[in-house]
Formats: sequence, C-alpha cells, structure tokens
Amino acid sequence: MGVTVAIDCMGGDHGPVVTVPAALSFLRSHPAVNAILVGREDVLAPLLGDALAGLGSRVRVHHASEVVGMDEPPAIAMRNKKDSSMRVAVDLVKAGEAAAAISAGNTGALMAISRFVLKTLPGIDRPAICSILPAVKGHTYVLDLGANVDCSAEHLLQFGIMGSMLVAAVDHIERPKVGLLNIGEEAIKGNEIVKQAGELLRGSGLNFCGNVEGNDIYMGSADVVVCDGFVGNVALKTSEGLAQMLSTFLREAFGRNIFTKLMALVALPVLKQFKHRVDHRRYNGAVLLGLRGVVVKSHGSADGFAFEQAIARAADAAGNQLIERISSKMASMSEAAA
Repeated sequence: MGVTVAIDCMGGDHGPVVTVPAALSFLRSHPAVNAILVGREDVLAPLLGDALAGLGSRVRVHHASEVVGMDEPPAIAMRNKKDSSMRVAVDLVKAGEAAAAISAGNTGALMAISRFVLKTLPGIDRPAICSILPAVKGHTYVLDLGANVDCSAEHLLQFGIMGSMLVAAVDHIERPKVGLLNIGEEAIKGNEIVKQAGELLRGSGLNFCGNVEGNDIYMGSADVVVCDGFVGNVALKTSEGLAQMLSTFLREAFGRNIFTKLMALVALPVLKQFKHRVDHRRYNGAVLLGLRGVVVKSHGSADGFAFEQAIARAADAAGNQLIERISSKMASMSEAAA
C-alpha cells in the first residue's frame, strides 16, 4: 500500500495552475504515492482533464470552500476558515486519511493550524521549520528557520534530535553529524543559551560534532545545523540574497559586450551545471518537525518543478516513518534521564 499525501492546491502565489499539474506529474513518476487534491472542486476539475481516469484511484479531489490568503493573520485563518484548503489538508492527516500534508500557502497560518490540529509529539515543546541548503559535500539540514524566535537550550536540544531523526529517515544516515551554529568553534563561545545547548547536545548521545560557524553550513561540515529561528531565518534570507546577487553579477558580466557574450556561449555547459547545482528549486520543501504528523511547507512562489520537490520530501518523510523515529528517540532519551 502506497503513501497518501494531502495537497493544498489553493495555496501559494500561483495556486492550482501550478500545484495541480505538479501533483499529477509527480504521481505519474511515483507509482507508490497516492494524492488527495484539496481545494475548490469547481476550480480544480478543469485543470484535471482526463488525469483522474488515467491515474484511477490513486488521486481524488476533496472539496474545500475557503482559501487562506498569503498575508492573512494566522489567528484569523485558524479561527474563521475551518474549511480552508490548508486546514482540510492538515485535518486529513489528523484523521489518518493522509500520511502527510503539503502547502505553499501562508507559513504562519500553516504552522498555527498544524500545531492546533495535530499537536506536538511527547517531549517536544515547539515545532521547528527544517529545510535543506546546498553544500560543497552534498547538502545540510538547518533548523529552526523562523518558527521560534526565542529558544531555550532545551529547545535547541530538541531541534537537534528532530533534525537528526529526519536525516536518518530520508538520507539513511544512522548517526548524522549535528552541529550547533555559533560565532566560533570553541565551546566557550556564544551566549549563555547556546553554551548551555552545547552541553546538552554533548550529553545527548547524538553524534554532536560541536559548534559550527555560518560558512560550515555550505561546506557540509555537519549533516544537521541547529539554531534558533531568528538566526536561522536571517542566515537563510542572507543566503538567498547572495545567490541572487551572484546570478545578477554573472548575467551582467557575460552580457557586457559582444565578446563577453561569445564567452558566455563557450562557458554555457559549465554555467548550466553550476545553475543546476545551486538551483534553489531542488531544495524546496521545509518540514515542520515535532508534530504528530508530517507537514511540508513549499515556497510560496514555487513553480511546478519546485512544488514536485516539496511533494517528494513529504512522501519520503512519511514513507520512512519520520514521526515514529522522533517519538521513539524522545521516549528512549526520557527513559535514560529518569
């Protein structure tokens, strides 16, 4: 029996014109995955065409009459829009009809709704947003990326556990290296919370490799990098801005005159390889860790290719028992501390 995912087809900057074709494309290339497309049936039906017949029982539409706006306050979305496509997708996970939910909609609303509906796992105080960033050696998982601005040392320890279990589940690394983002590698560096978190991580039984600095994220020095949501979000947005700046510089340099344009043609294969390697769309899909169900947040501006990556991330996490792994690890650590 395959993994079933619930897809909020109405969320994001582009909505169904991107999410529906992306979902159908993903299903055609992943026969072990089923999907429930959530949204307004009158909007989704014309985009499906003959796909429902072609995919048979592997895909169905679940009507939801409301949509959460991208700039809508989370509290209002949670309280007033109980039949939104986002809420219904998460409800389907709660009901056991789907193993994971994916949405490109309002991040704050998705986190609030998911936490309210699914609740947190035993031993987890706060859910965290975890995403992948490219690195010289493969890729690096970073959390938290904005859900928790103020964190205690215990929260950072929980983030390390959840991130470690995610890597173990989807990358099949049984003891992934966990690093603590800091202003220096020495244990004496950082504020009191970070230093306390370092002590907790050293005694946790995780494969803690110590403090790491910002550049280590992209060197692949650790499989998982732990930080609070304020620092993580700043690091993420800085990285995105740097990538955009470098891309602009390259276009300007190669487009300066006829000679540089000819050089661009010669360098085209190398440029394409470089673009593929740093293509942010390949890393789309942030997992909301710590909930009693798998929820994945796609970037709001994702195109079809990027949204497929988010679906893949959700199906992979659910299919590899991410929730069970986190629950089991938290239980074993609780027993060891007792």
